This record gives sequence, structure tokens and C-alpha cells, in this order.
Amino acid sequence: MTTEIIPVDDFDLVIFGGTGDLAKRKILPALYRRMCAGQMPRTARIIAAARSDYTNVQFREFVRESIESFAKSKACGTDLIGTFLKCISYVKIDALGDEGWDALKNTLRKDVVQAYYFSVAPRLFGPIAQNLKQRKIAGRDARIVVEKPFGRDLKSAQELNQVLGTCFHEDQIFRIDHYLGKETVQNLMALRFGNALFEPLWNEQHVDHIQITVAESLGVEGRGGYYDKSGAMRDMVQNHIMQLLCLTAMEPPSQFDAADVRDEKLKVIRALDPVSPDDIIRGQYVGAEESQGYLAQSGNSDSNTESFVALKVGISNWRWNGTPFYLRTGKKLRHRMSEIVIVFKDPPHSIFPEADDLKGNILTIRLQPDEGIELTMTIKEPGPGKMRLTQVPLDMSFAEALADKVENMPDAYERLIMDVIRGNQTLFMRGDEVEAAWGWVDPIIAMWDAKQDVKIKPYDIGGSGPDDALMLMHRDGRKWREIAP
Repeated sequence: MTTEIIPVDDFDLVIFGGTGDLAKRKILPALYRRMCAGQMPRTARIIAAARSDYTNVQFREFVRESIESFAKSKACGTDLIGTFLKCISYVKIDALGDEGWDALKNTLRKDVVQAYYFSVAPRLFGPIAQNLKQRKIAGRDARIVVEKPFGRDLKSAQELNQVLGTCFHEDQIFRIDHYLGKETVQNLMALRFGNALFEPLWNEQHVDHIQITVAESLGVEGRGGYYDKSGAMRDMVQNHIMQLLCLTAMEPPSQFDAADVRDEKLKVIRALDPVSPDDIIRGQYVGAEESQGYLAQSGNSDSNTESFVALKVGISNWRWNGTPFYLRTGKKLRHRMSEIVIVFKDPPHSIFPEADDLKGNILTIRLQPDEGIELTMTIKEPGPGKMRLTQVPLDMSFAEALADKVENMPDAYERLIMDVIRGNQTLFMRGDEVEAAWGWVDPIIAMWDAKQDVKIKPYDIGGSGPDDALMLMHRDGRKWREIAP
């Protein structure tokens, strides 16, 4: 079975911040892989715009090193590097001044798709958008891609939406969250809405609870200054985890398009209950040596910023009322993993007298590091004698059946950048969705800020987070899934 590759239209893509880490590690390798796959036209052009002094030749060498380091794929040899580099050019530009804007305008073609990727600090989003508009560089059909963080609270998100909205229409703004580009996140929608098996059970009558975990094994190394002003709630819960929650909990859209999918996600956010202080646990990692702990790595010995957060969340609607959603994310945990776990209710009655109890089925959607789906079933343990029951995973892996597709599966940035060129906003956040998420998160952060004297819970590096987070579920007669590879 081969993968069908549908080429996108010819395009000019401007990457503001083209010399930065995101461009080097993700954006440029993603574009190269799409050329290898035959999806990116060889006539497309990629224009990097940044403050550094590069000639075209020097920047192409920067791109070559990026590809050799980060564009890992058997489908990508070295044959196309030269062709790809011919698509690359560089413009030195001052986002807050006049330098470079005329040169950029003269570089762009008017008869192809134009896209502008804001891979820069959030404070530059507004000025870049205003320059593109006021200097008449970007037309009505142009698209802009805005990286997170999209604001740091509701007020700043509204202000940013207003600035961008004066320069571009909503259908031109692509607020990117790379989690939505992951194959298994999209498979979640296919699993729910493409099969008659699960959707009738996807509600409070049959689901006991849902767990969403995004665990990281790394700390804040190199990002301490930024992270200490953000924390796990702003950095992960408001965007990544919120998106996973919405896709898990939303109603079936009338059709799979941007407007309908984002309408249903917005309804979920608006139905979220306020979170009780007793249902939130904040943590901060500590090391065996002081230099290994969060306080040292953040550069702030008095920091009260959380590197871990766990929440119990309720959704007040007909589908989910009474079903708890347990969310957690943290740094310096045992393993790097992200998963959504749907725990179904136990069977109401056991006909097997030898069985101590019957456990509910568990559907696990693993997002990283090994994307896949697993359904735990109760079966008879092989062998003569009593009816001994055990739980085993039902193999739902598509790695063998679709081996050629899985091996060279596009990563999140590849898929999302190609969606930008197509003008497909289904996997991107809408402005009102971002504001609704901040509207739910802000009272939680305000509650923490009002209690500065309350110390957050320490937890050891390489564990599962604070003990209090375990108790968050134990008091309900439940337990977290193990953080395991």
C-alpha cells in the first residue's frame, strides 16, 4: 500500500526568525522532507528574514547543516539537497524598523500563495503584521502563521487578536499548535467519528473517567528565564492539553471542516467548570544536588512557578456531566510520554464466581514517543481449570499493515505547514477559542497569585510528580496510569 501524495500549489513562504532554533530544527527540515515526498513544488521559494548578517550563500550552508542534522528519513537522501537549497534566499530585516522591508517586497511573487511564518518572540507578532499590511506586502489571500505563546492571559490575547485582526482577516490567521498535527491526534477523530463502535459509548453513562498526561523527562535547561514567567499552566495546559481535551470531549461536527470542528471545540471550553482549589496540585522538581533543581535551573532562588500541575476538571454538558477529566503535565518526570486514556466503567455484574472483580476496558491513545492506539480487554487466561480472567491489550497497531506509510509519516510541522499553503484551518486555533481557553485558565492563575505564601509541592527528578497528585485520584478510588515508555 502506497501513500497518495497530493502536491500543493506553488508558494512563497517567508520565515521571520529564519535563523532561530525552531526554523533550524523543525520548519526547514519539514519543508525539505515535503520536497522529498513530492509534495512541495521545486519552484516554491523559502525566504528567511532575520537580523543576522547572512548572504544567500552563507544562509544556504546554514540550511544544509539543518537538513543534515534534523531531516531524518529514509525517503530523504542527499540527492535533493541541492535542488532544495536553490529555493532558499535570505533577507536581513528589522522587525521594528525600516531595514529590509522593501527588499522583501521586491523578492515576493504576486501570482503564487504567500505565507508568512512568525517564528519570533511574541512581542514582534504585532509589529510584523502591521509592517506587512501597511507596506502593502501581504495581500488579501496571504496567510500568517503565529506560534505560541498566543498571549499570557486573556487581556494580552485579546489585544493580540485585535492587532492581528486589523491587519488580516480571521481566515488568514493560522495559530499553530503542533500537537494538532500529530498523526494520532487526528486518528482520535477518525476513531470516534469513523467507527460505529465507540461513539455510542463515548459519554458519562459508559466512561468512568479520562486521563490526559503530557510528561517530559527534560527540565527547563536553556529556557529558565522564559519558563519562570510562564509555568506549566501557561506553557502546556492552556494550549496543548486544552486542545487534547477538546478533541476528546467535543460533539461530532456536522462535517470535517475548519468552522464546524472549531465550533465544537469552543463549546467544550465554554462548558468547563471552574476548578476548585482542592482539585489542583502544583509541583516543582528538586534534585539530589541543588544545581539539578528547578530553582537553580530557572535562575530564581525564590521562584514559586510550577514545573508540574495536575487538575481534576468537570464538563457541564449532557455528554460529560459527572465524568471527571484528570489532566497532568510536568518536567523532569520518569519518561517522556503523552497519552489520552479513556477508562470505561466496570461491568455492572459478574457471572464468573471465580473472578474477584471485572475491570472496565481502557482505550489508550499514545501521542509520543511511539504513536499508537491500544484497547485493553478482559479475556480468559489460557489453561484448564477455573475461569481465570485477565486483562490484555488488543493489538490495534497499524505499523505492520501500513509499514511504508508509518516509516516515512510526516511529522506535525510538515502536515501543518502544508495545510497553511492549502488554506485549511481545521487543525489551527481560532481567535475566540484562544480567548475562551485563557478565560478559563486566568482565574486559576489569579488564585495562585493571591496566595503567594503557599509553597508548591516539591517532587523528585525521575518520578511521577508530587505525592499530592497521586492523592488527587486516590481519594476518588482511582489511580494514574504509570508514566512509562
